[in-house]
Amino acid sequence: MADYNLPDDWAQALGPELEKPYFQRLKQFVADERAKHEVFPPPEDVFQAFELVPYNEVRVVILGQDPYHDNGQAHGLCFSVRPGIKVPPSLVNMYKELEADLGHPRPNHGYLVDWAKQGILMINAVLTVRAHKANSHKGKGWEKFTDAVIRTLSADPRPIVFVLWGGYAKKKIKLIDTEQNAVLLGTHPSPLSARNGFFGSKPFSKINELLEEQGHRDGAIDWRLNDI
Repeated sequence: MADYNLPDDWAQALGPELEKPYFQRLKQFVADERAKHEVFPPPEDVFQAFELVPYNEVRVVILGQDPYHDNGQAHGLCFSVRPGIKVPPSLVNMYKELEADLGHPRPNHGYLVDWAKQGILMINAVLTVRAHKANSHKGKGWEKFTDAVIRTLSADPRPIVFVLWGGYAKKKIKLIDTEQNAVLLGTHPSPLSARNGFFGSKPFSKINELLEEQGHRDGAIDWRLNDI
């Protein structure tokens, strides 16, 4: 199934995770959902975050919760939408803070692939959703899989910056070796909470400072996004 073709390096790093009974049940659940309903993202994009960032090149992990559930939005990266799709409110707030933090103007799109190509793994805790029904695939097994991803990356000898925005993401700190890795905790950029701590938090410059402290050979992230 196209949904489950993890790149070889990720499949090797995660070991037998895809063969465990819970994942077999998850595969069947998603297949049944696709047979009866529209499901986002399309099968070829479910693992796009992993395709764009090789396992050994992960420098930053940004964790979301649930894929966008309206037409044409979700393509496998949390917070990101396809070119030509209206920028969602949380990402609008991220762009506002990016401009305030580093002076980068807001682009005319919400396509964050250029961030991924610099080693930023942007994954949701749940990787699929039924169209127009938020959290409809919650509790079906994806969380176990993405928890395994976080634990595996955390245990790798390379230090990584984990970005946990909002209460849901912050709970994942228990999966992370905070002695070896850096964790940036913050308020979620959604309109419901951004004014309660996200605005003014300067997360983008802080991520670069943490990467510098960790001594990553590729240096800082270039957060600028050109118009398309």
